[in-house]
Amino acid sequence: MPTVLIIGASRGIGHEMVQQYRADGWRVIATARKQEDCDELAAIGATAHQLDVTSADSIAALGWRLDDEKIDSAWLVAGVYGPSHGSFPTGPEFDAVMHTNVLSAMRLIPIVAPLLADTRGKLAVLSSRMGSIGERSGTDGTLYRASKAALNSVLKDASITYGAQGVTCVAFHPGWVQTDMGGSGASLTPKQSVRDLRTTLAKVGASANGSFLNHDGAPIAW
Repeated sequence: MPTVLIIGASRGIGHEMVQQYRADGWRVIATARKQEDCDELAAIGATAHQLDVTSADSIAALGWRLDDEKIDSAWLVAGVYGPSHGSFPTGPEFDAVMHTNVLSAMRLIPIVAPLLADTRGKLAVLSSRMGSIGERSGTDGTLYRASKAALNSVLKDASITYGAQGVTCVAFHPGWVQTDMGGSGASLTPKQSVRDLRTTLAKVGASANGSFLNHDGAPIAW
């Protein structure tokens, strides 16, 4: 039975991933910030761990709980949008977005990636096309854009470090999805997005290490 780790599974895309992987017979390890969300994840068959991705102590505790696990695929899904304006962010706004979207990945990847080495597994981070500099055409959500560009840089570094150990590291744009962040008018349901994300990750090989891909597998410019 293959094992998948999903960081940030309380709702939206992460929660849908838990449901789809379980339906396909995977063993699922999932995290959520609140205990009641962990209880709900456990009820649908996941091994659930409470995790605050902005807390170094909480991340270290997760690392201890995952010690000796062998994981086939891992998804870093947790993220926030922050302010929608493109102007002067406050210090708390900056800290909340960058700590959640970037610092958490910098802390989690060194814990998670070694668990994938024995299986020559795959590590995916949920980025966004809004983080692309090469395809930039708007300025809304400037802070979110900056955080996803920084996340892409962290992923690229991980692809160099852990690609040498047989881990394939990929950044994904999930599409415009009907979540709390994407809104009800988005073009994709979580079910559609996750179906594509899972299919694409399953298909990519070691040659995709360090790539930035759309949910359907199309390349995106950094």
